[in-house]
Amino acid sequence: MNDDPKPLSEWPVADRRDIRVVLCDIDDTLTRENRLEAAAYQALWDLHSAGFRVVPVTGRPAGWCDAFIRQWPVDAVIGENGAFTYYLDSGVRRELYHPESSEPSATQARLGHIAERVFREVPGTRAAKDQAFRLFDYAVDFREEPPMLGFDEAETIRRICEEEGAVAKVSSIHVNFWIGAYDKRSMVAYTLSKLWGLSIDSPEVLRSLVFCGDSPNDEPMFSMVPNSFGVANVRDFLGYMQTPPKFITESSNGVGFAELASALLSSRT
Repeated sequence: MNDDPKPLSEWPVADRRDIRVVLCDIDDTLTRENRLEAAAYQALWDLHSAGFRVVPVTGRPAGWCDAFIRQWPVDAVIGENGAFTYYLDSGVRRELYHPESSEPSATQARLGHIAERVFREVPGTRAAKDQAFRLFDYAVDFREEPPMLGFDEAETIRRICEEEGAVAKVSSIHVNFWIGAYDKRSMVAYTLSKLWGLSIDSPEVLRSLVFCGDSPNDEPMFSMVPNSFGVANVRDFLGYMQTPPKFITESSNGVGFAELASALLSSRT
């Protein structure tokens, strides 16, 4: 593992002033115990009002992302760990699909077969309650609802999925798995290019991004974005990460995200 994250207070003010796009996870980054924190929601509005482009990048399903893009002050939502992006165009919801994502009908039976093996071999696992709203992936709940399992069990689930030929990522509550060579990082790159003409091959563009997350499925983003942050609860996962965030907030969950937003807004003034 690389060096432990530095505190937010050590983030250079000059780097803060370059930020134009705020990318963030949702679960346990904006939420606490599955509820969106008031401080985080206010921070989203404050960032939006200040002219930042705000893009949640989540493992949550298509059905939830449809609600997020319609009701939250965000410019786009990347869902199911990079399978698609939803955005609004003159009030109409539009979508981008990752070039490597498969047709849902072609993969759901295979994903279900993998899930059945997981359920047999890892007692206490079950399909996430939001599975019915998913298009491209499968989510196994290991600690969103009781029984609460540990991260060792989550790693076992991930291993089984990879043995079956799927891509699998561990979040703070689910293990998501899918068929296709995509992840959060590659869909962020695709979305930035398609929607705003921004290429991550440009060092200037990379310096204009900030990402905030909390768990191992955010590692692709931590590795891509120089200004990467974990909210304080990311410490629970540092031992499972090869690429941790560069910085960490003092507070956990949505309050920690609000700290990051405050630092950005203060640099503007």
